[in-house]
Amino acid sequence: MATIERNNLLARANLLAVLTIGYNLVEGVVSMALGAADETLALFGFGVDSFIEVISAIGVWHMIRRIQANNGETKDAFEQRALKITGGAFYLLTVGLIVTAIMNMVSQHRPTTTFWGIVVSLVSISFMWLLIHHKTKVGTALNSPAILADAACSRACVYLSVVLLIASVGFQLTGIGSLDAIGALLIAWLTFKEGRESFGKANGMTCSCSCSCSAKPAMECSEK
Repeated sequence: MATIERNNLLARANLLAVLTIGYNLVEGVVSMALGAADETLALFGFGVDSFIEVISAIGVWHMIRRIQANNGETKDAFEQRALKITGGAFYLLTVGLIVTAIMNMVSQHRPTTTFWGIVVSLVSISFMWLLIHHKTKVGTALNSPAILADAACSRACVYLSVVLLIASVGFQLTGIGSLDAIGALLIAWLTFKEGRESFGKANGMTCSCSCSCSAKPAMECSEK
């Protein structure tokens, strides 16, 4: 591959990483604010997850900058530390969502509305699919497992958005308050998986966020 073409692709990868960080920051603020206002746990938890994804995205951005500088994709202390912080935050979010969801189900709490959950999830699904498309295209062109794994992480965000969408639409159609708590529990299950995989990658496993594999040599995990 010509040097100019490779540099252009790396510049696109860098831009996609920055867009991922920026979008998750905005999504996190909006989702948490609307979730708190409407008392919908699923949307609030989705917003917290977005902020945690920012930590992971910063690690990816740092990795791409390192590739640009020295043509390497090996992990360094910064990236491993970011992955461990991300994993710990996902675990804390998982516990918080489970405890709060159970309390809401016991007290039969009902959110004011889940309309904004529908809006946020649809916007998120649309934007993330665009990111997945372009990250996959760039990662394939560069033959970069790391960038392709980042695309898989964006795909995991789509799964979270789909859960939020189903829970939000379900409440709007039926008025059953427990659907919001059930949606939060499903998000908790997904955040637990993300936390486990963040620690796995920090310890030398190269699972993408949407795959399940055991410890393997660097960059040998194939995406499902």
